[in-house]
Amino acid sequence: MASPEKKPLSAVTLVIDLALTAGAFAIFYWLVNSHVPSRDPAMIKLWGGLAAGCMAGVFWLAWQMLKVVFIFQRDSRK
Repeated sequence: MASPEKKPLSAVTLVIDLALTAGAFAIFYWLVNSHVPSRDPAMIKLWGGLAAGCMAGVFWLAWQMLKVVFIFQRDSRK
């Protein structure tokens, strides 16, 4: 029988992933805020947050793909 595979998801990796994504959101929000074409602070916060949320989602997907590829390459060397 095949040996059971180790699951890559744990509480520690989840917290690390969420912290990195929150940091990326903060950086993206800081960068995008000045590019919102409005003078209304509420609209700047809304559209800056929505744009940063989309960008943080793409960051999260890219981070997950990077982790999967790294684990695959590490395991294929064995």
